[in-house]
Amino acid sequence: MEKHRIFTTSFASVYPHYINKAERKGRTKEEVDTIIYWLTGYNPEALQQLIDNKTDFETFFAEAPQMNANVSKITGVICGYRVEEIENKLMQKIRYLDKMVDELAKGKAMEKILRS
Repeated sequence: MEKHRIFTTSFASVYPHYINKAERKGRTKEEVDTIIYWLTGYNPEALQQLIDNKTDFETFFAEAPQMNANVSKITGVICGYRVEEIENKLMQKIRYLDKMVDELAKGKAMEKILRS
């Protein structure tokens, strides 16, 4: 089966879109970063290195220090798909991140986004 194009897309090319989406709705880059740290276990230095190296999404998630144990609590529809039903694990992780940034842009409280 052929790889989806997003898998080989650099995280650095999509990251500014996450930030713009959040900032257009009055949220911050720091909040987007907090979501990424929560989801993947990356820290600020590691995230910056991934951005500088133009790491693709496949590597971004494959090398994530620790996917959050509460990731299964992320549910709902993003891009027409229920995130909890996506079979491809890499696509599911990408959609988890999309869903969380979407929730941020919609004004949801960080405690709810981070499933605390």
